[in-house]
Amino acid sequence: MQYETIRYTEDNNIAVVTLNRPEVLNALNTQMRAEITHAVRDAAKSARVIVLTGEGRAFCSGQDLGDGVDAATADLERTLRDEYEPMVHAIHDSPVPTIAAVNGTAAGAGASLALSCDVVIATQSAVFLQAFSRIGLIPDAGGTYMLPRLVGLARAMGAALFADEITATQAMNWGMIYEAVEDADFDAHWQARAAYLAKGPTASYRYLKDAMHASYDNTLKEQLALEAKLQNRCGQTRDFKEGVMAFLEKRKPRYEGR
Repeated sequence: MQYETIRYTEDNNIAVVTLNRPEVLNALNTQMRAEITHAVRDAAKSARVIVLTGEGRAFCSGQDLGDGVDAATADLERTLRDEYEPMVHAIHDSPVPTIAAVNGTAAGAGASLALSCDVVIATQSAVFLQAFSRIGLIPDAGGTYMLPRLVGLARAMGAALFADEITATQAMNWGMIYEAVEDADFDAHWQARAAYLAKGPTASYRYLKDAMHASYDNTLKEQLALEAKLQNRCGQTRDFKEGVMAFLEKRKPRYEGR
């Protein structure tokens, strides 16, 4: 696919998907949603970590309300089902780790996009905003799924009802994101994080994601059984054998991602 609304680069097993509509704060239109979905799915075939970030001063301002939207006739269910759901699943279900490098405002579906990633790293100047109630909508693109699980029902309800701006530091303290980083250090920091994962035991990362996601719905008994099953799979990988050998030989492991 020839990308027009995003930039895609891949180097040293790191795929970077940059939302590239800075003139509208990287608002999501139909084409961008399709391109993000395609890029993330395609990246997982070769890269060992995927990074989503934004061009300019925003990460993503959410749905592009100028994208041919007629409030009187809009079929929002179709748009969410056919365009947003595949994008969210591509990110959330990716077999390799995903990082949201939030370089600025993440609002509405843009916040949901970021929270779909495994790890969120934001500049300290970034803000997260559940803007939906300001125009008579509810959080979507996975927002009502991700947010309560990350911050608890009380904070999720308050953020959604009042549509308050949540600073990156506040989001980190709430457990919404992993890190809030000084703006001057941001690029170097997320790049170092991505490089670390790109050199890691990729197969075990996939099983780690499977176990973490399943834990929401499993009983303790079910989760313990799943852990045993997935741990056995990890134990059969080349990376596990390399990790043990490196430990015994007192050297850094050289993981192959399999």
